[in-house]
Amino acid sequence: MQRFIDVLVEFWHFPIFSSGGNLIRLHQLIVAVCIFLIGVSIAKRIGRGLIHTIRRKVRLTDSTSQIIERALFYLLVTLTALIALPMAGIPVTIFTVLGGALAIGFGFGAQNLFNNLISGVILLFEQPIRVGDIVEIDQEIGKVEDIGNRCVRMRRPDGADLLLPNSRFLEHRVINWSLFDRNIRGRVNVGVAYGSDTARVKDLLLAVASDHAQVHAKPEPLVLFHDFGDNALQFTLYFWCQIARPMDLRMIESELRFAIDGAFKEAGIVIAFPQRDVHIDFNGAIPVEWKDR
Repeated sequence: MQRFIDVLVEFWHFPIFSSGGNLIRLHQLIVAVCIFLIGVSIAKRIGRGLIHTIRRKVRLTDSTSQIIERALFYLLVTLTALIALPMAGIPVTIFTVLGGALAIGFGFGAQNLFNNLISGVILLFEQPIRVGDIVEIDQEIGKVEDIGNRCVRMRRPDGADLLLPNSRFLEHRVINWSLFDRNIRGRVNVGVAYGSDTARVKDLLLAVASDHAQVHAKPEPLVLFHDFGDNALQFTLYFWCQIARPMDLRMIESELRFAIDGAFKEAGIVIAFPQRDVHIDFNGAIPVEWKDR
């Protein structure tokens, strides 16, 4: 039994490495890691609790709250590391010796990870996108729900969560629909039959837009006679509205189409559909054969 205890004690004090005249043993490394993990857990709780307290007293946006929480978390983690090392008997100066080797190793092994981590910090402080923004990237559109350490989480109109690396938002073309405000211009295309009263069509489209509760009066809705199409006179109704989700604009456009269809039916205006005139040239009589079944 004593032999087992001696082996265990020897293992506990097993030297891991030596640098700059400092010998780092296994028990020091284990204690430092335990203190650091406990400190990280406490840092998360302190950050969330402090933000919750601040938001009850000061009105903050989701993006500002996330910046404060993330900055506080990084600060507390750094302080935890500086406290954990001396408590475990590991001098902080040892990392000045190991820093170069660690930087090279992590640079090759975790290049993508650090790229996204730094990109996440840039996104939080520069704010080209913010939590709650409606963003379009790589033909995907969604609402930004979270800007994490590694990736951005977006909620698509179909309810699916899309996870994209932070670096993609700095390296690719991004359309932010709500960077400065949530006012978005929508449009509805409609074609009416030739011979329709075009002035009446314009008045009906403007009336439908004005009657919709979510269409802004300023800027005013606009109707353009778009073109003389193959089968219809083509009009486009432009309007401004405010959206909070990617699906909101589609819903407003759909409601306007329902209202336009009803208004046109009531006014006797025909919404055109594709038509073709077929002319048959035939010299002589056309033979017709009738068979009784």
